[in-house]
Amino acid sequence: MMTLTPSSATDVVAAVAEAVATRAPLVLRGLSSKAGIGRPDGNERPLFLAGLTGVTLYEPEELVLSARAGTPVAEIEALLDARGQELAFEPMSFAALHGTGQGTLGGAVMANQSGPRRIKMGAARDHVLGVEAVSGRGELFKAGGRVVKNVTGYDLAKGLCGSWGTLAVATELTVKVLPKAETAATLILSGLEPAAAVKALSAALGSPADVSGAAHLPAAAAARAGFPTAATLIRLEGFEPSVAARFERLAALLKPFAPADRLDGEASAALWRAIRDVAPLAEPADRAIWRVSVAPTAGPSVAAAVTASRPADVLFDWGGGLVWIATEAAGDGGAAAIRSAVAATGGGHATLIRGPAALRESVPVFQPQPAALAALGRRLKAEFDPLGILNPARMAGDA
Repeated sequence: MMTLTPSSATDVVAAVAEAVATRAPLVLRGLSSKAGIGRPDGNERPLFLAGLTGVTLYEPEELVLSARAGTPVAEIEALLDARGQELAFEPMSFAALHGTGQGTLGGAVMANQSGPRRIKMGAARDHVLGVEAVSGRGELFKAGGRVVKNVTGYDLAKGLCGSWGTLAVATELTVKVLPKAETAATLILSGLEPAAAVKALSAALGSPADVSGAAHLPAAAAARAGFPTAATLIRLEGFEPSVAARFERLAALLKPFAPADRLDGEASAALWRAIRDVAPLAEPADRAIWRVSVAPTAGPSVAAAVTASRPADVLFDWGGGLVWIATEAAGDGGAAAIRSAVAATGGGHATLIRGPAALRESVPVFQPQPAALAALGRRLKAEFDPLGILNPARMAGDA
């Protein structure tokens, strides 16, 4: 089957218009870093967007960057780093989990990827200012703008975040960028059980310490990250005198939990990249990986319920509110146990991020939606992509 490789928004309009005319669905691909997430592809024609590349606007003084959707995130990060700036939402790389690279800006935003700094800086959608995209009708549209304060009615640019390419093909995005911290340090508490660790993380997040990362690695995950025992991790960023002062105050606050150690420099940065990318759970590569979002206090209970029912390793981020679970892919890959635990602890979302095609065909990959929300999703799909041209298989039957 011939692939489509557009190099401009006009090319994308033509490709989608042809697909609409021939009723031939498309599967969207950037650098294919997330191709293994969602239901397996059917007979859709690939639409490769890696040709839509290049930064089209960068105003460091205004903290604004625009780039075509196929621009590699690594390229953007290198450009920003040279000016002491960054994408504060820390889009993850799927290299550890899927053997792929970090992907494109369009993929990161349409998947609403958000790393450990989400607890302080918000999700990817909170950093999107504007988008140019092509709907499933073959119509080019723009939403938002290039300024932080932008009033245009319904915030469609943010609404597309997390749609996984099922509503529109993003061709260009504008995001706000932020200054990179001068210093980053990690406070480490050793040997805590998950419940105690989440209490410590909650205390840190509720303090004036301005925490930008709050994670816990139980013993198995900690060992893969090079720690001798379970590690509770708190990141502080800013100017060195401020980081040093906040570290001392936080160490005193958390002393009842455990003595504090400090990790600095590249070792600290590498640790948070590993947490962002879920590297401590990546091996063995045949395990299913679930991303579970719940209330932070519910995280340990969800993990305990799942590990009591089947062999599993876990990693906690976002103060306990994001639980990564690695378990055997056999059977339902833990779907029933995980979603039952989530429901029993107040509700949330469980998404299968890695699993063999057979598993992704047999269980809902994305969290099944309540009836009212599912109905809203169908109405949005009917407006943006009434013929089901864009990524029809990815969320089929799930959302």
